[in-house]
Amino acid sequence: MLEIIQSGGWMMVPIIISSILALGITVERFWTLRAGQIAPRDLLARVWGWMKNNQLDSARIKELRASSPLGRVLAAGLINSRHGRQIMKESIEEVASHEIHEMERNLNALGTIAAVAPLMGLLGTVFGMIQVFSEIMTQGTGQANLLAGGISEALITTAAGLIIGIPALVSHRMLQRRVDEIVVFMEQEAIKLVDVLHGDREVADSSEAA
Repeated sequence: MLEIIQSGGWMMVPIIISSILALGITVERFWTLRAGQIAPRDLLARVWGWMKNNQLDSARIKELRASSPLGRVLAAGLINSRHGRQIMKESIEEVASHEIHEMERNLNALGTIAAVAPLMGLLGTVFGMIQVFSEIMTQGTGQANLLAGGISEALITTAAGLIIGIPALVSHRMLQRRVDEIVVFMEQEAIKLVDVLHGDREVADSSEAA
């Protein structure tokens, strides 16, 4: 394996660095973007319980804010609920925007690696082919084994770039899909909270829906 990497030339260095970054981002994001950790499905039901039992005080809101990103979104709405529906929605959207930004952290970098890694591999192959044709110009085509070996080495970078780029692209799409699903769920929960606190929905019905 080391010989293959060395034969790929200096373009293998950025490709290897890209592979390490892609792996690190993928593992970290899959671990962080766990739906149960970001948007627990029973969280809104707990808030309904606090409201019914008159337990929704500053301590509960502080606990809610510290529990999860969805908790911070709901807490922002609860804190501003007395200022009217529009202010409550704006405060939820402001906090939700920040939380979505955090969930999407490093996904652009992963997508960039998925797009650039094959191109770096192709660039390495182009450099390799230039060297091969330079050898043809100086030594002629009599040494077929040498030329075949040079072409094989030139193609190593393309293979390496594809090996990095394809999994990175798949991971990026999967992670982006996970973020989208979490965001939709958070929006639904926030809408339920707004509707209940401003009379458009009954708490009992919302609890059952949650």
